[in-house]
Amino acid sequence: MIELGPGPSFVEYLNRDRPDLLPGAPIQSQGASGAAGQVPHGTTIVALSYAEGIVMAGDRRATMGNVIASRRIEKVFETDRFSVVGIAGAAGVAIDIAKLFRVELEHYEKIEGTRLSLDGKANRLASMIRANLTLAMQGMSVIPLFAGYDTLAGTGRIFSFDITGGLYEEVEHHSVGSGSPYARGALKKLWQPDMDATAAVRVAVEALYDAADDDSATGGPDAVRKLWPVVYAVDSHGARRVEDAILAEMARSIIATRTDDGKEA
Repeated sequence: MIELGPGPSFVEYLNRDRPDLLPGAPIQSQGASGAAGQVPHGTTIVALSYAEGIVMAGDRRATMGNVIASRRIEKVFETDRFSVVGIAGAAGVAIDIAKLFRVELEHYEKIEGTRLSLDGKANRLASMIRANLTLAMQGMSVIPLFAGYDTLAGTGRIFSFDITGGLYEEVEHHSVGSGSPYARGALKKLWQPDMDATAAVRVAVEALYDAADDDSATGGPDAVRKLWPVVYAVDSHGARRVEDAILAEMARSIIATRTDDGKEA
């Protein structure tokens, strides 16, 4: 049984009493190349700011080498009322880190009676990524994208990380994952500082569409299976997931504009 002390960090309790439960626990059964080669990896995540907050979106595909391991994986998670995190990299470890990060923020709020600042949340996530460095050096890296609404500054903010836990604040928009170079190209062309939430969601979906067009590891909107990206918008009212019906309409509109169906008669 774990004895909880007075500190606000749930991760510290696990590190002290049950380090085997942490996402960065060593893999004993396989070598570095074997472990990395048999683990599903997820891509691509995009985030962008708009006039009232931020939007984050992720595609639904996970790959294992040249095989599609999953078409339905979710890579964007609500971490608390005013923040979301998207994960790219070794899917199992990344999802565990995202879930543990959410528990970490809930535990801090219960112990301290207040929420961490957005900067504090980003720093907590950076320390969790840093703890995963051993697995990252074995090819099982986790690269998250964190974003939220800063209630003190009254604006949306985006943070990226490297595998060592390095923390960087991004301006306007950012993308991570194997499809990120193509997604960033779309974001540069389509992003506008005065966009509303609806326009920002469309830009995010279009950026993922462009990434899927050139990156085989990124899954585009799938009208046959009715699979759409996972998209969250965060503003002063909190985080909310965009409904599939809205995403389906946007995806079909984007596809139509790029085919003969979208041309004027």
